[in-house]
Amino acid sequence: MGHATNIITGLSVGLESTGLPVIVISIAIISAYYLGESSGLTDTTGKLIGGLYATAIATMGMFASGVYVLSMSGFGPIADNAGGIVEMSGQDESVRDITDKLDAVGNVTKANTKGYSVGSASLACFLLFSAYLDEVQMMTGEKFETIDIAVPEIFVGGLLGSMTVFVFSAWSIRAVGNAAEDVIKEVRRQFKEHPGILTYEEKPDYKKCVSIVNEAGLREMVKPGLLAVFAPIMVGIIFRIIGAYRGRPLLGAEVLASFLMFGTSTGILMALFFNNGGGAWDNAKKYIETGKYGGKGSEAHKASVTGDTVGDPFKDTAGPSIHILMKLFSTITLVLVPVFTGVNNIKK
Repeated sequence: MGHATNIITGLSVGLESTGLPVIVISIAIISAYYLGESSGLTDTTGKLIGGLYATAIATMGMFASGVYVLSMSGFGPIADNAGGIVEMSGQDESVRDITDKLDAVGNVTKANTKGYSVGSASLACFLLFSAYLDEVQMMTGEKFETIDIAVPEIFVGGLLGSMTVFVFSAWSIRAVGNAAEDVIKEVRRQFKEHPGILTYEEKPDYKKCVSIVNEAGLREMVKPGLLAVFAPIMVGIIFRIIGAYRGRPLLGAEVLASFLMFGTSTGILMALFFNNGGGAWDNAKKYIETGKYGGKGSEAHKASVTGDTVGDPFKDTAGPSIHILMKLFSTITLVLVPVFTGVNNIKK
């Protein structure tokens, strides 16, 4: 029915698709934890630790299927590139029809592997969060087992964690748009200076476009990368200073724990939304290109191209990057616990 309704439907599909995976992830975490607790495994103080151990085993169980997941992930780009080669080499339309179907299957397999990444990241971040609490408690000697989000500073830390995921996603998507604009300018320049390209009398400078994409891709990801590294560090240090003035030496560590909880939760949902929404837009275009709703060149096809253009930075850039962002948050906070707690001052 048009470009706008296609975008609306794609957003709806992406948002709705977060429901079932989150339920599955939740059941997996709780089931693994409860099964581990039922083992009766304890540490030297008698505290039950079987729950975390079982969750770690479940995480390793997901990682054990890594070879299969890599194979599924590799299928999509291979089929996609095969379609491009068929089109550029002038093969018969029937050949392109076959590669289009394979490409549609590849989109689904890639979406599944990205969901796997989100699921494994969820389990891993849960373990890393628990490790963060234990390390703060071990290094400071203070009890550090619960985080009260009713405390204003801790609630603000959670908001900052969620906000960081949104800003990171925005910058990642914008990076794709900026790189695309650079390529468009170069293509227009080549058409203007070498009109023979359109009549196949001259060959385009492909290397220049590839170089632009590589350089723009690296340049544009500097901002999201710096945000991912420095956001938790700045939050932890700023609230540690505030805590020192208010007589709460562990405030920085508490706020950062909230930052991790909210950032991880938001990251899981955003990653699922981007991955599944983008894949739905891409496959909608493939479906129409099989002849449905008027096929190629129809108004429906034009609308689907718009949807696919929106979906590509969703499913290929922002979505796959967020699970790395979540793990980076957890790793940075775990490594820099002494910085966020001022451990030497607390021990004194």
